[in-house]
Amino acid sequence: MISKIKNFLTLSFLIGIAGLATIIFTVTLIYPTLPDVESLSKYRPKEPLQIFTKDNYLIQEFGEERRDFIAIENVPQKMINAILAIEDRRFFEHPGIDFIGIIRAAVKNFTGQSREGASTITMQVARNFFLSSEKTLKRKINEILLSLKIENKLSKEEILELYINQIYLGQRSFGFSAAANTYFNKSLENLNLAEIALLAGLPKAPVDIILYLIPI
Repeated sequence: MISKIKNFLTLSFLIGIAGLATIIFTVTLIYPTLPDVESLSKYRPKEPLQIFTKDNYLIQEFGEERRDFIAIENVPQKMINAILAIEDRRFFEHPGIDFIGIIRAAVKNFTGQSREGASTITMQVARNFFLSSEKTLKRKINEILLSLKIENKLSKEEILELYINQIYLGQRSFGFSAAANTYFNKSLENLNLAEIALLAGLPKAPVDIILYLIPI
């Protein structure tokens, strides 16, 4: 019996060492090939041409994408709190990868409680700027490594600003400021709590909620 336990422990140890070696080899091989994230610190989206009346009423907009860049210091705290509560509660605590979230999602998915992802805001920034949405192991590894690289280069506030301005929220709207104007014809600072909650939930929203919000 003792011999079997020793053999099991030895085998488990060897498997663990082999797995760790594989991970180190993979990271060493892939990390140098990752895109340079330095450009993110100079991010400014190309905004559409807008024509206003003298009393500042928008009468025409030219461009396929609706964008309205907003600096992180001008984003209402209630909007930030809502985004973090829904998307990444430990954003200011993790290094780009939320290991607690990964374990929680794995348990829920395995037990059939719900289908849950574990992508952090940093991982979503990495995906939106540098990667495709294909569901492959290579893309996921690149996403994780890019997230670590982004966290090493940018502050949490800079990463959050990128997310808030780049995330696609339906109806050609990129970023929460543009979405506030699209769905409610308001600026972010003029949204009420219900509108903030709806916007914060758009990245995970089913199609019918997005359709409900579309102005008629």
